[in-house]
Amino acid sequence: MRNFKIILQYEGTRYQGWQRQDSTENTIQGKLERLLGKMTGKDYVQVDGSGRTDAGVHARGQVANFKLDTDMSAEEIMNYINQYLPEDIGVISIEEVCERFHSRLNAKGKTYVYRIWNSSIPCVFERRYVYEIVLPLDVERMRTAAQYFVGKHDFKAFTSMKKSKKSTFRTIDAIDIERSGQEVVITYSGDGFLYHMVRIMTGTLIEVGLGEREAENIVKLLENGVREDAGTLVPAKGLCLMEVRY
Repeated sequence: MRNFKIILQYEGTRYQGWQRQDSTENTIQGKLERLLGKMTGKDYVQVDGSGRTDAGVHARGQVANFKLDTDMSAEEIMNYINQYLPEDIGVISIEEVCERFHSRLNAKGKTYVYRIWNSSIPCVFERRYVYEIVLPLDVERMRTAAQYFVGKHDFKAFTSMKKSKKSTFRTIDAIDIERSGQEVVITYSGDGFLYHMVRIMTGTLIEVGLGEREAENIVKLLENGVREDAGTLVPAKGLCLMEVRY
């Protein structure tokens, strides 16, 4: 069996997230697995992704791998996939890797971007990719608050995951917040992220930017781990997985 690593992009607007589901065929993983199954004459070929992006979340650098018993070249496989994938999903690179490579288990870090359109003027052409906020955001206050997230912390207050035996500790390497005209872009880099973590962190930073929460409050949230005390869960459409590091 040969192991192939792919990097793919997708606009998540009309999909129910990455992970295959029994209740719907409208997931990124599901479409890839059925397409590879068709190519190889099987029901499906298992595709492992680096992580599960939620419904409506986009990706520019999602990584996945799958194993095939085939004589096709990597280029031929990529051409086949892109020929039959819908226009809002595309594989941008493929390579054969060692048998032990696993896109999720071997990942060392990820970078996400959250885009905010901070204006009363509608963002017509980018509306599927930005969260629109009319009231002005104080970016300097947000930058101050963001620094409290940097480092290794228990992010229990920043996940929608209820009960789990998995650790809620994660390490944030950097959070950069930049304003370009009416757009505010928040870039998160870390060793991994919990379910809804980036979107809840963003909601909390927005509350700081609106003057509804003090930056120092982040410390208390990290200490008490109470989800209800943290910020709102912002819409999925502003979030994009940019890179997975190995």
